[in-house]
Amino acid sequence: MPDGANAPLLTVTDRLSQVSPAEWDACAGEDCPFVSHAFLSALEDSGCVSRETGWLPQHLLLHDAAGSLIGAVPLYLKGHSYGEYVFDWSWADAYERAGGRYYPKLQSCVPFTPVTGPRLLIRPDVEQEAIRALLISGLKEVARQHGVASLHVTFPTSSEWQALGQASFLQRIGRQYHWDNEGYEDFDHFLSALASRKRKSIRKERERAAERGLQFRALSGSELEPHHWDAFFGFYLSTADRKWGQPYLNLDFFHSIGQSMAERIVLILAERDGRPVAGALNFLGSGVLYGRNWGCTEDHRFLHFETCYYQAIDYAIAHGLRRVEAGAQGEHKIQRGYLATETWSAHLILDSGLERAVADFLRRERSQVRQEIDYINRLHSPFRQASS
Repeated sequence: MPDGANAPLLTVTDRLSQVSPAEWDACAGEDCPFVSHAFLSALEDSGCVSRETGWLPQHLLLHDAAGSLIGAVPLYLKGHSYGEYVFDWSWADAYERAGGRYYPKLQSCVPFTPVTGPRLLIRPDVEQEAIRALLISGLKEVARQHGVASLHVTFPTSSEWQALGQASFLQRIGRQYHWDNEGYEDFDHFLSALASRKRKSIRKERERAAERGLQFRALSGSELEPHHWDAFFGFYLSTADRKWGQPYLNLDFFHSIGQSMAERIVLILAERDGRPVAGALNFLGSGVLYGRNWGCTEDHRFLHFETCYYQAIDYAIAHGLRRVEAGAQGEHKIQRGYLATETWSAHLILDSGLERAVADFLRRERSQVRQEIDYINRLHSPFRQASS
């Protein structure tokens, strides 16, 4: 590695606005919209991510000797474990019962977004392995400087997960449900791959949604207007209220992404008599449609399935996308063609006692999660046996 005056420089910033969007995006790449400067800065500029909400940005930056950004890591100092979707509440409880201080902790992730994507962002024209090693070393140094008990990297790519594991991070496996496009010509072609009972069930669900007089539109790019975001925000709040959840996002955030990244958004709206009554927010990656948030102001049976899952499949087939990722949780998704798949996280535990306990737990959990994924896909897959 270079040293002295030619050595790359690691720094930390608490505001993404201080980083050139072009330089950040050159490291983030085009595959995952959620690590883009536009998405992450919208979270900060709208106040959804801030010291006050328990998400203090501490983004790690790596510049070369000429001052150009060659690597970065989205990173946050957190005072809680909300909005992460990889749950460590039991670790925090056990550590604090033993007299430790679990919070604050460091978290590399996309806030409120359980989507697999790069976390160690590296410009493609530099030596990847060396820069990755520098970023991982930088993460460890930031953790030491803050004196935290733990550092978590959630929903990284598989290769990043492996590299972090080799750098003494503990490895964890989770589960999501994704739909894969096997070259389907249309929705009926997809249905033909399912077992007869599942095929009939989905057709019935779609018919029931249509009987309510609902019409669906997929809006993207210049089709998206401010009033669409006003309507969708009402849907989003309604879902949070019904689930007694915390609405992490605000209206300013939705308007911001509507202006800065409309071409990477697909907003599915359900309308009745020309009035929006439900919506599902999706983002476009490279060949992937990511389902994120949804909500409604009218409660119709199967409306959720149609708006979030079937409309997403329709869109993916029509636009030649290879996959739909429908977000966290939800075993009901498998009956609708979304199969179980692994997700990953990596955890650096700096307290030796906590590290031993978590390592033992994760060894057992990894085996269990992999067995569950195999069991679900083998015994509960909706696809005909010949297509398995």
